[in-house]
Amino acid sequence: MSLTKRAIAELIGTFWLVFGGCGAAVLACGVDNVGIGYVGVSLAFGLTVLTMAFAIGHISGCHLNPAVTLGLLASGRFKGGKDAVAYIIAQCIGGILAAATIYAIAKPELNGAVGNFATNGWSETLINGVNAFGGRAYGMGPAFLTEAVLTCIFLFVIIGATDRRAPAGFGPIAIGLCLTLIHLISIPVTNTSVNPARSLAVAVFNQGESLTQLWLFWVAPIAGAVIAGLLYRFVFEKDECCGCCKDCKCEKKSEAKEEAKEEGKKAKKEAKEAE
Repeated sequence: MSLTKRAIAELIGTFWLVFGGCGAAVLACGVDNVGIGYVGVSLAFGLTVLTMAFAIGHISGCHLNPAVTLGLLASGRFKGGKDAVAYIIAQCIGGILAAATIYAIAKPELNGAVGNFATNGWSETLINGVNAFGGRAYGMGPAFLTEAVLTCIFLFVIIGATDRRAPAGFGPIAIGLCLTLIHLISIPVTNTSVNPARSLAVAVFNQGESLTQLWLFWVAPIAGAVIAGLLYRFVFEKDECCGCCKDCKCEKKSEAKEEAKEEGKKAKKEAKEAE
């Protein structure tokens, strides 16, 4: 699949994640008596990833998140810096287009405050015992730690659930449920990012504190993702195959077989053309 097609798939997928998740927060969360609340928003984010993983997982890998792309790059699962840059640009564009669509529908008042228009951030102090999201955590330190740890776990689940040794076909379910759980934990802390493109998309419109605090929602998720990628790569990946066993099914041998198959096809094609 060409890089252009894969990047377009990432754009569409990230549009769906931001429109479904942030759209649920802006359009459906605050409705009196019938609003979906924290649980509904958490499910919305999880369901966007679950559905899109089945839709474009076979096309682009369904990253939908710069931190995921860089974490997979660190893990060795995703190869090519040029591809990573194209993916991240596509994800940011998709997210901003989704935020623009939400804005066109909701026409909210944009005041730059943390949490407005589903933005991420942290509260420096508690007002009446709570922060901007109704939780009790405040300050940059807890926000950074929350985002880094949860993104690290998210990547660990993504890499593990899509490992060749994992049960086939269940990866999207594990990943979607993991993102739901992450939101249930951290909406009261930072409004949950674990995704720089998602944070950027809404901050561009809300401006103010949303933009000044945006750096944390790039640095912390990417740091957590890279740690998870390196950890899985050097601790949990299966050892390289020695080649002594005829029935060995390790990843290295499977990759070698695939490469040999592709080279055989290429050689046949060239031979045909030469005739």
